[in-house]
Parts: sequence; structure tokens; C-alpha cells
Amino acid sequence: MRPSSLLLAATLLTIHGTYARPLPSLLGDIENFFGSGDDESSGSTTPVSLATANATLLRAGQFARAAYCSPESVTAWNCGLPCTQLAGVQFLQSGGNQGTVPFYYIAHDTVENTVVVSHEGTDPDNLLSLLNDAEFGLTDVDTQRISLAAGQGAQVHDGFQNTFQRTADGILSGVQAALSNDSSISQVLVTGHSLGAALATMTAAMLRSNLPSNIDITTTTFGLPRGGNQAWADFLDAQSPVTFVTNQNDPVPIVPPLAFGYKHSSGEVHITDPTTPAIVSCPGQDNSNCITGNSLLDASVANHLGPYFSDLTFGSGQCSS
Repeated sequence: MRPSSLLLAATLLTIHGTYARPLPSLLGDIENFFGSGDDESSGSTTPVSLATANATLLRAGQFARAAYCSPESVTAWNCGLPCTQLAGVQFLQSGGNQGTVPFYYIAHDTVENTVVVSHEGTDPDNLLSLLNDAEFGLTDVDTQRISLAAGQGAQVHDGFQNTFQRTADGILSGVQAALSNDSSISQVLVTGHSLGAALATMTAAMLRSNLPSNIDITTTTFGLPRGGNQAWADFLDAQSPVTFVTNQNDPVPIVPPLAFGYKHSSGEVHITDPTTPAIVSCPGQDNSNCITGNSLLDASVANHLGPYFSDLTFGSGQCSS
């Protein structure tokens, strides 16, 4: 079975277990779970030029791609194409075991004078990483670390939060140290792909809750699954906005399903054709004219890895051996 097929199989088996129904019956009704919901927005999309995408999104994507490479190669900033395409990077810190604790790294982007936090995505060759994705239950957000969300009824994906908590304190202290050591830095970029995108969203919310208000935090992610309930989506829009890039018929951004109480925040940028490329900005939450309008029946798991635009593709295959 291909790694991407394994990710899709894990999704289907999880829902099958949750609903305790025969899998053939569930597959027959899958549109009800993974098709468009009743509460998505339908605002008109706006074209995004390739020049704009390259200027505002590509560098974040390249940092996210590097998180798939080995810790040793990232530490030395010698990870092949993901590293060579990013000049002016000073490695600062890393953590994780590329299993139950996905790899992350912190770096100083001297070109943009920005502290970068990048999270590894789901490694489809590592079943432990997949199991993090397969815990669909909603749980109250960790307001000890994300204090701005207190009292708002925000709930998040249980597996994502459990994984986030394993590295959160080290990341916060690492970013604080980087900012303290260089007072000229006033920007933080948080990025990731797949599971890494979900972790980046929570990390950015934690940083916003704990860093001074004069520090700008940008969250740019790729292949982001839904990470929480309506209150969580509203909290992100108000306090910790996310720009998330979705690619064609990638199934990951439409799971967990709307029927389970999950909701995307605003900020989607959707690619309908990476070769032209055709890219649009999608207003509102879960815009039916973008990824939410897709069905798992038409999904292409290959779209999850890319290419997105400008030959941006994710996975360890991009790294040096």
C-alpha cells in the first residue's frame, strides 16, 4: 500500500470505528461525512497571481518542506534542495523524534530577520505519526499554554493537542530566547505541512498568548486538516489568523468532517491547477467554492504532497540522503 493510501485508510477506519457501521455502508454514504456541509460560506473567490504566491507563501513552504529532512541535516543546514533554496538561514534549535513527537526546528531567517518555527508533517512511513492523526475526538483547548482562548468554548482535535503539548514548552522557550538574544527581530513565522500545519496553528496561538504584542506572528501552512470546533475557528480569526494553502483535491483539509463538529478558520488559499497555476483566495470559513466543496469520493491523495505552485512538493523525498 502506498504511504498516501495508508493515510486515507487510517482516516476511513477511524470513522468506521466511531460510527460502528459496516464499512461498505459507510463508504456508500461517505458524501454525508466528507462532502460539503450545510454551514460553509460561499463567497466569491479572488485570483492570486503566481508572483504574489511566490512573494508571500513560497518561503514559508520551503521552511515547512525542510522539516521533513533528518535532524542532523537540518542542524547543519545541509539537507539538499529544501536547504539550498533557502539562503541566509541560521539554525537555532530542534526537537522531536520523528515518531510520536514529530520533528521541529527553530531558525533565524536573516533575509527576512524573522524567527522561524517549522513543524514536520505526517511521515507516512512511520505508523506512530499516523496514529497521532487518527484520534478524532474534540477536547478543551489547553488554556494553560493558549491563555487567550480561555472562556471561549474552544475545542481542538485531541491527537493534535496531545502532540502539540509534547514540544510546546521547548518551542516557547526557544523562541523567547531567540527574540531576547537579538532585539532587532520583531517577527515570527510559524509553518508546517499536514500534521505539521495543525501543530503550527496551535504553536502560533500559544506564541500569541505568551509573546509581547509588538511581536508580529505570521502563520502560513500547507495541507492543513481541520483542527477544532467553531469556537476555535472564531478564536483563530480574532486572535491568531492563519493562512493555509490547499491543493486541488487533497482529502486532508476536508477531515475531520464538518459533521463531527470541526470547522476551518478563514484564510484559505486554494490551488485548482498547479501548472497554470490557478490560485484563488477564499473568503470566510469553509468556503464551498474552495477545498470544502470537494468530496472524498473525488480525492487525490497525491495532491497532499504536491506540487503546489513553483514546484513546491513536500515529503522526505525532497531531502538529501
